[in-house]
Order: sequence, then C-alpha cells, then structure tokens
Amino acid sequence: MLDKNPKQVLDNDFSQIKKEFSEKNPNIILCSQPFLKTEFLNRLVNSNTCSIIFLDFDLLYSGFLISGMIKKNEKLKIFRSSRINFEKDLKDIIKKISKERSLVILDSLNGVYNMFDELESARFINATIMLLSSVARQTKSVIIVTAIALKNDNEEWIVSPGGRHLIESKKSGMYYLSMSETHLVLKHLHNRQETHLKYEIKK
Repeated sequence: MLDKNPKQVLDNDFSQIKKEFSEKNPNIILCSQPFLKTEFLNRLVNSNTCSIIFLDFDLLYSGFLISGMIKKNEKLKIFRSSRINFEKDLKDIIKKISKERSLVILDSLNGVYNMFDELESARFINATIMLLSSVARQTKSVIIVTAIALKNDNEEWIVSPGGRHLIESKKSGMYYLSMSETHLVLKHLHNRQETHLKYEIKK
C-alpha cells in the first residue's frame, strides 16, 4: 500500500508536486516518451488556477489541443515561438511574470535546441532559463522545463538526440517521469541519480 511506504507519495491532485515545484526554479522534467510527457503536462496545467504560459517548441501539446484530444484551459496562453519571434515572446513573458504569479512551461529543450545553431544554443538557452527563473522568484512563479532524455554510457542524463548535458544547480529541481501499469511516476533526481522519493499519479 502506498500509505505504508514513506518513499512513495500518491498525489492525484498534484498538491504535493506543486508545493515542491514552488520551492525550486527551474524544475526540469526528463522523460523518454513524448506522449507521456504531454499527458503529465496536461494534468499539471489543469491542476493550476494561476495564469499558465506554455512555450510549445515541439508542437505536440498544441497538436493535441487543435485535434480536440485535450481541452484548453481558459487560463492557458500558448506561444509557438520561432527563432524570429522568440526574443519578442521572451520579453512579453518576462513582463507578465514580473507582475503576476504564473506557471511557465518550456516544452521542450529538444525543440529549443533545434531552433539555434550548435555553438550558440546551449549558452543562450541556459541563460534564458536562468533569467526566467530569476524573474519568476519575484512573484513566486514556477518554471517547468521538459526534455526528452536518455542515460549515456556513464549513467548521466543527456538530451536525446544530440547528447547535450543538462543544466543543474542548487536552486533547480530535477525529475524523471515514467509510467507504471496504473500510475504516472515522477521520481526525484539528485545529481541526476534517482532518489528514494517518488510521486505517483493515478492514470
């Protein structure tokens, strides 16, 4: 039983997950399955009552909305940024989260990396995420960053494809999203290794 195991937290309403997310910025969610990632993000979006800003770089979430497979939250604003308009979108987002508590979802690192040249992308994206996180703390906003990732031969999590390493700091939270037969499972990572703590969300 879940309630007899302190290492597992059943959190169908995302109350504990959101509480932990609010204590860290950014929060990085790794996953190897794009559709599972989208399901989790949709559950997270629908559990929030604050303004939600969704930067959709891989267009998967938007695709589900357009097809009607998921219903749009009225508090949700989606940005489908390209290299041309990303700077303007970023300014608009920073302005908004500096004034109002918001949930900001950057989905995903894989899509962002594809927008920029190899040499400039990592530094620019890391700086962008750190800037968003810094501004977010002023209004207790939360930054969520997703990435499709795999472990390399050294058991380190890397963005796949591409093999880029992930940013990590004392102020950030890092998690791995997977699925059991009956639950979504969000495992806490420390130094990119799984810890004893995991959240379970009934499907």
